[in-house]
Amino acid sequence: MTSIVPGADALPQWADRLARATASWGREVRVDPFELIDQRARSRGLAPTGWAAGGRVSCGGAARLVPCRDGWVAVSLARACDVEAVPAWIALLGTASPASDLAEALAAADGATIAATAELLGLPVGVLAERAPSPDCGVVVHALPDRPTAGRPESGTRGPIRVVDLSALWAGPLCGAMLARAGAEVVKVESPRRPDGARRGDPAFFRSLNRHKTSRAVDLATEAGRSHLRTLLTGADVVIESSRPRALAQLGLDAESIARPSGRPHVWVSITGHGRASGRVAFGDDAAVAGGLVAHGPGGPCFLGDAIADPLSGIAAATAAAELVAAGRSGLVDVAMAGVAASFAPRRGPT
Repeated sequence: MTSIVPGADALPQWADRLARATASWGREVRVDPFELIDQRARSRGLAPTGWAAGGRVSCGGAARLVPCRDGWVAVSLARACDVEAVPAWIALLGTASPASDLAEALAAADGATIAATAELLGLPVGVLAERAPSPDCGVVVHALPDRPTAGRPESGTRGPIRVVDLSALWAGPLCGAMLARAGAEVVKVESPRRPDGARRGDPAFFRSLNRHKTSRAVDLATEAGRSHLRTLLTGADVVIESSRPRALAQLGLDAESIARPSGRPHVWVSITGHGRASGRVAFGDDAAVAGGLVAHGPGGPCFLGDAIADPLSGIAAATAAAELVAAGRSGLVDVAMAGVAASFAPRRGPT
């Protein structure tokens, strides 16, 4: 299959930025971004996927590219709750009889309707190339209350950077892993009621992302657990999370509530599928499709690599966080995986 190769040549630029930023406050982290993209495939003993064109079923098997009335959509049904929601989704689409299968219902609906109804049910769905490339490359830094720092930290004048990693799966944990390689002290926090979903996958892959972190179990259903987490967050220089914004805000544990003057920068990294202003859920494969990061051929689009928006977003998030720390600045880093994917996508319309 002849394919158009997306902007892979931009990846080394992100790697160079990460190396420069980490070297200014810790150990220089020099990564091969193409190896990171293949990280999960290698841990499974599979052939590297890289920027290679796949098929219309994702490498992990949970996502599919299917035609809709005005283009293509990627549907990820990785969780039991996603599969259980399919009958309700077909009914909401209103394009076919209740006995119709999902493919038939999607084929009769337009992309905007598909995305809107999927959002109502919390389903991870991406409409091909719905996210246009932007100068910010899907990474926007919002202001947080500044802490009184005087420029970048000088070597030997302070302890290690303290990171609390609340994230799960791939993008966020990869961000934390790269900061740990730079010398940051990273604490991975999980709920005993809802641990990181990556634990259910390949153990070697999970270890590769988290082996240099200290692990803490914190039960947010209890007052003691919430108090403990607040203490951890208040003392952190960097927080990484991948939840929907309202989840932590309801607990009073959001970026604006936690930022407190202490003479050190406070960086909050928020990784979501479509940005903090959106309530949509996304995984790496459907987010990549939403950003237009697919291979194109005569028969239409195919998935590119393995959940490729995840590692790309992890690299982008780590770079942005490291640069803020290097500058001694506070900020809320809003990483939209679909936006990151769009910055690497080929410049052509949907097929």
